[in-house]
Amino acid sequence: MSNILLQLNDEMANLVAGVQRSLVQITNGGMSGAGSGVIWRADGLILTNNHVVQRRSLHVTLPDGRKLPARLIASDPDNDLAVLAVEANGLPVVDLGDSRGLQPGELVFALGHPWGVRNVVTSGVVIGVGSQWPEMPRSSRDMVVVSLHLRPGNSGGPLVDKRGRLVGINTLMTGPDVGAAVPAHVAKDFLRHSLH
Repeated sequence: MSNILLQLNDEMANLVAGVQRSLVQITNGGMSGAGSGVIWRADGLILTNNHVVQRRSLHVTLPDGRKLPARLIASDPDNDLAVLAVEANGLPVVDLGDSRGLQPGELVFALGHPWGVRNVVTSGVVIGVGSQWPEMPRSSRDMVVVSLHLRPGNSGGPLVDKRGRLVGINTLMTGPDVGAAVPAHVAKDFLRHSLH
């Protein structure tokens, strides 16, 4: 293997390891009710999908293995977003990227806990960003559409760019290798309105 490929491999592994520090698992009391989330603020604020938190017996497993009860702070069913709080401090947060600046063909990584398997990553490329996706439910809302394989349990986890910055919240699968995420700028607007 060439030095360039070895270096690229190491850089991608380091990027994923860095993002996993802010990746959490969310359980909601159901038999298969598990999803993912990302630590937004060091004082225990966690961003996820609304459909992950439909039941009220919410618990969050932090990257260090602690399992804490979680409280639903706000939700946005239209954009499939929710914010939770846990009693913790000094948590590692995800870096925020520019979802509006994404271009087709850019490399992205989706992290989550599909089928309850912890810390899984898949990679692919951006297909496009915007609201004109006929195959998407509620196609009038902005989405980041990606060519990668999402599975149940990826929902609510981070979609990150090649620098490990959050550009979306993994939300749905539309085919074997097509997924969609709520753009980070939509999530940022939701949090700004929900927390003030």
